[in-house]
Amino acid sequence: MKSVLAETAGKIRSMEIRGAGKIAREAVFALKSHAESLDDQNSSAFITKMRSAGEVLLSTRPTAVSLPNAVNIVLSGMNGEDDTGEIRAGIVSRADDFIERSNSAVRKIGEIGARRISDGDTVLTHCNSQVAIGCILEAHRQGKDIEVFATEVRPRNQGLLTIKTLNDAGIKTNFIVDSAARYFMKNVDIVVIGTDAVTVNGSVVNKIGTSQIALAAHEARTRVMVAAETYKFAPKTLTGELIKIEERDNSEVLSPEIAEIMPNVTVRNPAFDITPAEYIDLIVTEEGAIPPEMAYIIIKDYLGWKIGDFDRDF
Repeated sequence: MKSVLAETAGKIRSMEIRGAGKIAREAVFALKSHAESLDDQNSSAFITKMRSAGEVLLSTRPTAVSLPNAVNIVLSGMNGEDDTGEIRAGIVSRADDFIERSNSAVRKIGEIGARRISDGDTVLTHCNSQVAIGCILEAHRQGKDIEVFATEVRPRNQGLLTIKTLNDAGIKTNFIVDSAARYFMKNVDIVVIGTDAVTVNGSVVNKIGTSQIALAAHEARTRVMVAAETYKFAPKTLTGELIKIEERDNSEVLSPEIAEIMPNVTVRNPAFDITPAEYIDLIVTEEGAIPPEMAYIIIKDYLGWKIGDFDRDF
């Protein structure tokens, strides 16, 4: 039987577990379960095994900054001078606290973001972001008459999950192909998206196609609001580190049978792109709404990273 750690890592890698927030919560739960399963009495050995567990999780999705932030929060408090029981208890406590705060953040962001959606607005959303959808659902719960355009999100079709949620909530929804976003932008009042990472200059890394939608919105003078928990901000971009953009397997785009008869064709399948800060009007976090150029404040004041932390993963 697979351990919770191995099973979670496999599911994150295969995208059975998806969405930056859910990835972070599931990874933290896996670390907690792993800590509880280890019977090492030697504190150094215990810490080494927990750091190895963190590395296993970090290797699964290189772009989702929520993952290293979550691992850092849970494992950074390990102290070799403590006995194993104290270290384990600290990990369990930090993990439980992270999961609780993460779930609370989704609710708070929904409440704050809904204030920016007006009665009668038409909203466009891209991908399947729990926090972005939470803003739309909360606006609907408040009795605002809204309509949504949701993209299909090729090649993995996460938009199907989005339209199911919106449909079940009774929200009038239009399902469109990704390339139709510019065509319908003239009908849209606000774009509401999530993100996998926010850099120090306020640029956001989100599902491939987001930057094109933001560019179309900028041209059409349509507002763009990003919903992001604070643990999606990328501390290492303070020192100039670039976020690695993950490329997925070519089988997501072309079947192996078709690819085999086209030896001169290379499939490029980036999972994310970067949207410049100048195309974003507002970033909504559980701590409040900020303009993108103030992203550094979240990194400085809420994530607890120090300059000396940047040469390690956690």
